[in-house]
Amino acid sequence: MAGHIPLAQYLFSRLRQIGVDSLHGVPGDFNLKALDFVAPAGLDWVGSCNELNAGYAADGYARVKGAGAFIVTFGVGELSAINAVGGAYAERVPVVFIAGSPPRDNQRAKLYLHHTLGNGDFEVFTRVAREFTVAQAVLMDPEKASSMIDSTLRKCIMQSRPVYIQLPDDLADTEISAAPLSTAIDLSFPPNDPSKEDAIVSKLLEKIYSAKQPVISVDGNTSRYGFAQEADVFVQLTGFPTATTPFGKGILDETTPNFHGVYNGAAGKLNYSSWYKSCDLVIRFGPCDSNINTLGFSALAPTDVRMDFDFHSVSMSGLDPRESGGIYVKELLRKLITKLDKTRLRQYDTYPDLGSPQKLLDTLSAVKNDAAIDQDTFFQRVSSFFRSGDVILTETGTPSVGGREFVLPPRVSIINSTTWLSIGYMLPSSQGVALALRDIAAGRLDAPPRRTILFQGDGSLQMTVQELSTVIRKKLNLTFFLINNDGYVIERFIHGMKAGYNDIAAWRYLEAPNFLGAPNDGSYPVHTFRAENWGELNATLSNESFCEGSGLKIVEIIMGREDAPESLKKMQKAKKELDRKSKAS
Repeated sequence: MAGHIPLAQYLFSRLRQIGVDSLHGVPGDFNLKALDFVAPAGLDWVGSCNELNAGYAADGYARVKGAGAFIVTFGVGELSAINAVGGAYAERVPVVFIAGSPPRDNQRAKLYLHHTLGNGDFEVFTRVAREFTVAQAVLMDPEKASSMIDSTLRKCIMQSRPVYIQLPDDLADTEISAAPLSTAIDLSFPPNDPSKEDAIVSKLLEKIYSAKQPVISVDGNTSRYGFAQEADVFVQLTGFPTATTPFGKGILDETTPNFHGVYNGAAGKLNYSSWYKSCDLVIRFGPCDSNINTLGFSALAPTDVRMDFDFHSVSMSGLDPRESGGIYVKELLRKLITKLDKTRLRQYDTYPDLGSPQKLLDTLSAVKNDAAIDQDTFFQRVSSFFRSGDVILTETGTPSVGGREFVLPPRVSIINSTTWLSIGYMLPSSQGVALALRDIAAGRLDAPPRRTILFQGDGSLQMTVQELSTVIRKKLNLTFFLINNDGYVIERFIHGMKAGYNDIAAWRYLEAPNFLGAPNDGSYPVHTFRAENWGELNATLSNESFCEGSGLKIVEIIMGREDAPESLKKMQKAKKELDRKSKAS
């Protein structure tokens, strides 16, 4: 590509090259000039209702598409969005955070401008962003801008974490060379040293072959690190008993015979914690050892029995960290799988009885049509609604905990949170997911229909409900299970079951689409349902207009104020016991 193009168009063209087809954001006076070049770069503009929602939506988009981006204005816009950027950093999501800033001469003169702190410090927001991103590019020199953009975007993808790019208003339409665009950004990892790789694989195989009671744990970072397929093959090839963590839910083909649900310690419906704790080898793919993901760290195996596959390192007792670091683990796993001798693996005379999510679902007794919908079995029973290709989002709270009990068909993805836990995230994220699925399918006549399915509580919905209007305006496909239990139920179980601060306003939720601009001319189907008992819910789940994927479908499900999944009750009971012991000591 020859000639020159505006700097903003260069940036947006590079976003397109790394897989971003839609740019979220909020217009502001310091980014307006840049927004003129969104369409010329081939991007679709998605105006969000506020900056926080834009960041959340870009995060959801990235979890499906491989990268996401959003743009806001200087200062006020940046700080409004930083919560979303923190979540992307904590949960390793490649999001490009772009801020339009005042003209360079204004900054150099330290003028008393709006959207600043009034102290002449124009670098303060960059310093904030530095704490939440892995790379920052403040574009003050047009001669260096293209290389800074390319380097920053590369780090975003290679490290699977957010980056920050600040574009001054006066540079947005400044012409720079378009020549670098003819060469794609190099997103490849350097090959492993063969002798180093062979030495590591040899030690790993020795440990695997000698294991008497091995187990596999697949965690959420497995997909972030790009070796979900290798982990799935390893699980099927070895036949070792396998579980995911809460964060890892949906990464594996859960119909595999040796899959035993989410390992949730003593809190899970499938409680095989005593067997798990006696394992002499725990093979962990992409571990994320947050307190939420490990039941307050109680589900962690001892370090001396772990074999951990991280982004660029493998750790195991007897393996020198200096030898096993700086390695491309995806490539190493492929060699490990190739060299694996199945005849030398642990063969069980009698396979351990660890239970099966599907069999557990099959044992549930039938419900009466007029019976109240309970949290404890709802998430299992609703599994019959899912089909291959679905992307399911479970909001922090009872949906996220209950969603661990879903029984999934193959090729279903789950988006949940086990580190950042910012309630309200999932609705804007589902908008990003639905948009990403549409972008993926665009131009592909053979693309199978895929649904975006959201499970969210009423309290979380009230945080970010405006983004439902973006779903409607962009005519996206979303199926929404809204759990109305009259407040912050998970907070009630943590503290203050009867306290007024866990109550919320009673909204007429099913009237929201009309208020938020849903067309009534038939151009965009909107269907709403309400279920106060199992009979009404089952009728909704069998309703053709609810099951098919186009348009917006909302079912408001009425549940008890003090009801929760049994696993959540166990988790809170265990936490309170730990707190009691800690206080006593």
